[in-house]
Amino acid sequence: MELKNNIGFVTLLLTMIAGYCDTVTFVSADAVFSAHVTGNFIVFAYQFVKGSDVHAWVKLLTFPVFILAVITGGRIANRVTNHYTILFCEGFLLLLSGITVAILSYAGIFTEWMMYAVAMVAVFAMGLQNAFGKLYAKETHGPTTMMTGNVTQASLDFGTLLKNSFNDADAMTSLKKQLILIIGFLTGCFLGAFAGKQFGLVTLVLPGLAMIICYLYHRKIQ
Repeated sequence: MELKNNIGFVTLLLTMIAGYCDTVTFVSADAVFSAHVTGNFIVFAYQFVKGSDVHAWVKLLTFPVFILAVITGGRIANRVTNHYTILFCEGFLLLLSGITVAILSYAGIFTEWMMYAVAMVAVFAMGLQNAFGKLYAKETHGPTTMMTGNVTQASLDFGTLLKNSFNDADAMTSLKKQLILIIGFLTGCFLGAFAGKQFGLVTLVLPGLAMIICYLYHRKIQ
């Protein structure tokens, strides 16, 4: 039971962080998605056709940055025994990003290009989380950075429950897991939208701290 509860907690935490980071960078870094990098293709195409942003091409940089992050996550996994080392690296990057923004903003030298650089670091961090999800699928209830598949599974589970008058235990268990993923991500999005609008990219320190604490906790219980 403790293991199952732990998986539920990690799932909730990771989905909240993904939703939070994705929304913070979108709100505070010129509509850059840090978790849903494919969404940047849509934003790029829209801005390019509209001609509204001379820096629209920056959105395309998220793709190679994301790929590099996933490759890095795979190499980290091959060198360590603690699965959560990848999450520690993610947390460290997010924490460092937020602190850097705070220092540069206080000094009055936080430029637009620095904003894009911080957004790319956030993309890299989310790439590490995606790698964690693929490499250690049993550590969570499902993908923590992309909700389309989870919503699809939740819909199938709900359809099965309707068909069987809500007497299907397997479908109910699966639906509960999907709801943790979906609600966690949505909660993170709301928190990220507020934090990004009010305080900007400096708020990346919060998910960074959360990831590091998660890592330290799992290292302690191992």
